[in-house]
Amino acid sequence: MAGVGARNWIAYALLALIVAVTGAARAEGLEPLQVVTATGAHDFMVEIAADEASRERGLMNRRYLPADHGMLFEFQETAPVAFWMKNTYIPLDMIFVSPAGVVTNVATRAEPLSERVIPSGPPCAAVLEVNGGVAAAIGVKVGDRIRHPFFKP
Repeated sequence: MAGVGARNWIAYALLALIVAVTGAARAEGLEPLQVVTATGAHDFMVEIAADEASRERGLMNRRYLPADHGMLFEFQETAPVAFWMKNTYIPLDMIFVSPAGVVTNVATRAEPLSERVIPSGPPCAAVLEVNGGVAAAIGVKVGDRIRHPFFKP
């Protein structure tokens, strides 16, 4: 009987750890997002930039972004957008996304601290920023899908 109780205690401890980690992610404002490419489904935790102030700030002044993290810029209207890297120290890939969650354009390895304008090309409803090189590593192409509650397939 003692062995069964110990196993239950370990199971409860693991469950508590999972709940704590998930709660910490939500407390930090992180949400799960999935990028689906020909190489499979790739999971990320993203910060949401849904208002003007958070979209203007973006990932500026950061020196590090975990490999499986990013930022999802959500817009109220579908329209062409443009980004730049002023005050952004991390090279980034920008994945432009339609309201249905379909990738419409990809800009790779944006140069840190550059004021060069990076246009979306076609109108988009959101932009996913991830570490530079990630889009190529997971094979992101126009037509791939992004899964997140913001998108309405």
